[in-house]
Amino acid sequence: MRRLASLVLLAAALAAAGCGSEEEKAAVAETEGIYLEVDEVKYQVQISRQLNQSDLEDRGYFIALPPVEGEIDARNEVWFGVFLRAENDTDEARPTAEEFEIVDTRGEVYRPLELGDENIQRYEAAMLEPAGLIPNPDSIAAYSATGGALLLFKLPRPALDNRPLEFVVRSPVGDDEAVVELDV
Repeated sequence: MRRLASLVLLAAALAAAGCGSEEEKAAVAETEGIYLEVDEVKYQVQISRQLNQSDLEDRGYFIALPPVEGEIDARNEVWFGVFLRAENDTDEARPTAEEFEIVDTRGEVYRPLELGDENIQRYEAAMLEPAGLIPNPDSIAAYSATGGALLLFKLPRPALDNRPLEFVVRSPVGDDEAVVELDV
């Protein structure tokens, strides 16, 4: 019994010893929901999923699509949304990422579509002030079921078969990047 108590105390002491150290910065995550850091800005994929223009819940995500991009061949393509959160917990303003990609296991690369200003749920790169968040905590995107700002992709259907899909966040100022495996 004493030996068990000693082991429990030792485990608690080791855990407490790690509490004061600087948090390790993650650049790769095997699942959504993990905070990844790029240039001292933390990014978190809240959720990713296929979207349906005909679904009442999803219609708002398709506002302000460029006309050519707004059409989809439903037999060969799918809409895919990545809902992202960014957070600056430093003492200085930081630029947020402007470049994102989805990469399948064959190395095919897909980039998000440009959404117009009328789409209030879209992700928009910004200079994020200290304690700043994307989406803005008072925005519809923050209060929505996804809790993140939208990056909208048009993917060929075979890309969903070439899993896992990796979502890449690229630095706006250097070579830094982070990768998360999407739940498809």
